This record gives sequence, structure tokens and C-alpha cells, in this order.
Amino acid sequence: MRAMSAVIVSLAVLAMSAVPALAQEGGNTDEMDSALAAGWKAAFTCSGLFTAGQTLAEIEDNELDGIYQDYQRAYDRLPPVRVDTAMKTVSVTYSPDMPPRIAAWRPGYGCTQLPIGAGEGAIAYLPHFTTWPIVPSEDRGSAIGANVKVSLRTEEAERLDLPVSSAFDERTYGNGTRTSAVVVVRDGQIVAERYARGIDHETPQRTWSAGKSIAATILGVARRNGHIDIDYPAVISAWNNGADPRRAITIRNLMHMASGLDSGESGSRTDRIYFGGGRVVDQAAGKVLEAVPGTRFKYANDDTLIAMRAFREALKDDDAFHRFPYEKLLTKIGAVHTTMEIDWNGDFIASSQVWSTARDLARVGQLYLQDGMWGNERLLPEGWAEFVRTPAPVQPATGPGYGAQFWLMNDAAGVPEGTFYMAGNRGQYVVIVPSMNAIIVRRGYDVNGGARFDINSFTRDVLLGLQAAEDERAAQLATAEAESEEAEAKLPYKERIKQRFGQ
Repeated sequence: MRAMSAVIVSLAVLAMSAVPALAQEGGNTDEMDSALAAGWKAAFTCSGLFTAGQTLAEIEDNELDGIYQDYQRAYDRLPPVRVDTAMKTVSVTYSPDMPPRIAAWRPGYGCTQLPIGAGEGAIAYLPHFTTWPIVPSEDRGSAIGANVKVSLRTEEAERLDLPVSSAFDERTYGNGTRTSAVVVVRDGQIVAERYARGIDHETPQRTWSAGKSIAATILGVARRNGHIDIDYPAVISAWNNGADPRRAITIRNLMHMASGLDSGESGSRTDRIYFGGGRVVDQAAGKVLEAVPGTRFKYANDDTLIAMRAFREALKDDDAFHRFPYEKLLTKIGAVHTTMEIDWNGDFIASSQVWSTARDLARVGQLYLQDGMWGNERLLPEGWAEFVRTPAPVQPATGPGYGAQFWLMNDAAGVPEGTFYMAGNRGQYVVIVPSMNAIIVRRGYDVNGGARFDINSFTRDVLLGLQAAEDERAAQLATAEAESEEAEAKLPYKERIKQRFGQ
């Protein structure tokens, strides 16, 4: 990998001269709206083409129609994208006076946006792997968990057909919602699976904020390997002044969405990073405290981004940092169709920019059902699964509860206690149900500002189907045992002894 200092020296001047302070998340000029809209178009087209293998028409229908309404007018003025298949870049012109917005794909990193104002020459300075740590292989079979004995379970398939098919009808669980994938896992085995046209089990989609739960999993593996202490202050270099009160923020605070940092009215909007080619480290440096750390819940992308940045600085080895999610987690659980995207400075944008398949997300969920074990290897610390699903000390004022980068399904009727889930924009859900040893994955392309997919009702209906299948199987077993006993009772005494004891 090229030294990160080379990236900073070559790109920082462009970034600082072309992008206003990242802390200024509101009040965009028309020029900035155009730059961000072009960044959206370049980034999603790049990832859709080179990571997900979609066509331009599919990307237009599935990815680009989800643009925030703030940028719709600017987006509508943009020209078509320019794709360089040899260089694996996508560029979008938005101003006669500025270079186009550019997103560049590289193995392992997916697509990375260049900062506003940077030209194609800057691509050479982006981080890259000398050898790619994952070799994607065909995703075969129905086993998701480790050491799972695969068996034909027709009862589940029959009982789940109605809720699963209804998830795709754009009506039952939300008018106009667009489901792209559903995977249901029971006892480590897929028992129901369905995809929309153009999508299959090896098609990755952006996780959006479900990526936060993947970040929590990476941090858990990091703790297991002795790289971080979540109760130690998350000191990043931007806060490394003894007088800086942000030094009191711990990784635990960040995971609980309780950093106390100012993240604007909507902490889920970090557009200057997601679409502007901004750097995570600049975002962290520009945030000031507005509450005592650990005393207030505020959902914020920044908290996840900073937690991962703290891990990077603790590791002190960028190549090891970039390899870590793949070598220490994803390959071990078979999630080889997942890509963690970075900013041009090398920080994972794990709060949202992760591309993964429905099956790979189910594998992450399965790791939690197995309390962090995969086969005979412990990946997560003992108790980590309990930690992420335990209500944080300070909770959202309304709606579902929150653990540590996972949501709690504690407000859903008919759903067992202890159910927790990953959730992301446009209807990305991974529901983990420990009491039933089940995982429910729903992926979607729901329209921003439209109806939300009713994950609570869908979860309830799927669990009812699983329970009905279990009851049916138990009834069949009881009937078979009764018939066997009845048949045995009709045999002569000596024959019964022979059958029972093999004598």
C-alpha cells in the first residue's frame, strides 16, 4: 500500500481549497448542491457497476432514484455519467469551472470518491492493497452457520410462502415499498429465500446504516484481539490536546450514540462525506460537544465513524487496519461478497457505505446467535452479543430502543423479548431472534420520503410461520411415535423384545 502520507500531501490541498469546512452541514449554495448531487450519482453508479454488477438501467431504477429531496433539483440538471471501464471510474460533470466528480473502484475498497476539485491524477494516490485479502467464491448451499447439518425442511417453506411473497407485493407491509431480497434462517440453515428481478444471492447492495452493526462487530473482534478497550477514551489525534473535553468520549459512548457531539438536527446526514468526498478525520475534528458524554442519546453517523477512526489510530498500521475486517471477520464467516468502502484518506465509512448480500448479512446475524463463535473459533469476546443488545444507559425519547449500534425490537407486538436488529435507509433490516434461533433479512429499495417497510409486522408474521412449522413437525413426530408404538403393541411378545433390544 502507498504510504498514507502521500495521499494526504497530494490531495489535502485540493480538498481544503474546494470544500467548505465539513462542520458546516447546512445552508448549501447551489454550487455545493450540484457538487453533492454529482457525487451521489458518481458514487452510486460506480458501486452499482463495479461492485454489484448492475447495468446502468438497473442502477437508475434501484440506486439513483433514492437521492435525497434536497438535491433532486440539482440532480435533474446533471448530464449522463461517463464510465471508464478500463480504469473503473465514473465521472459526472456539474460545473464548467470545476473538474467532474469522480468515483474510482479498486479491489477490496470498492468505490472511493475523490474530493471536490480533484482530477483523475489523484486516483494514483488512493490506498490500495498489494494483494487482495479475499477471493470471492460461489455462495452455494443453504447452510449459513458453522457446522450446520443441512436437512430438507419443507414445513418452513410452506408456512413462510405467504409472508415472504407478500413482502414483494409493494402493498402488504407498506404501500410502494420495494423489497429486493428476503432470507430467513432457522438453526443456521436458510429456510426461505427470494429475490426481486435482477437480484440474486450474490448481488451486494448498500447496507446504509445497517453497516453500523457491522462496524460494532469489527470493533468487537478488535477488542477480542486486544487492540481496543471500549472504556478507554477514544483519543484521536484531532482531540489530542489535554484541554480538549472531547478526550473524555469513550468508544462505549460512541457505540451507544452518546458522544455528546454536535451532529446537527439530523445526525444521520453526513452528506459531505457520503457524497462530497470529505474525510472522516475532518468531520471528527470539526465537531464540538453540546452535551456531557454518556448523558444524551442522539443517533449520529459521526459516532460510528469516529469509533472506527479510534480503532485505526490505536492499531497504528493502515495496511493491517484495512485488512482487518476481511481477514479477522468476513472471510472467517464466509461473507466474501461484502465490501467496506473508504474515504480517500483511508478511513472506513462504516456508518453506511458497506455493500453486502442478504446472505452475508445473515451470516453476521448468525455470528451473534452463536455468541461470537464460528465453528471452534471465538471471534467476538464472550458477552459481546449480550452487550450490543442490552439497552444503552440513555435511550431514544420515542420509538424502538437502542443497544450498541443495534436497534432493539422492544416495541413490536408479537415479537419475542430480546429480539434486536440492524437497520438502514431504504429498508435494510437484519432481525436477530435469539429465543427462536432465527434471523430475518429484508433488503429493499424503498423510496426516500415514502412509506417505510413494516419490519415489525413482517417479523411477527415470519415468526408465526416458523412456530407453525415447528408445531407441525412436532405433531408429525408425535403421530409417528404413536403409530410405531401401536404397531409394536400388536406384535407377539418375543418379537417386541427383539425389536426393542435387538435380541
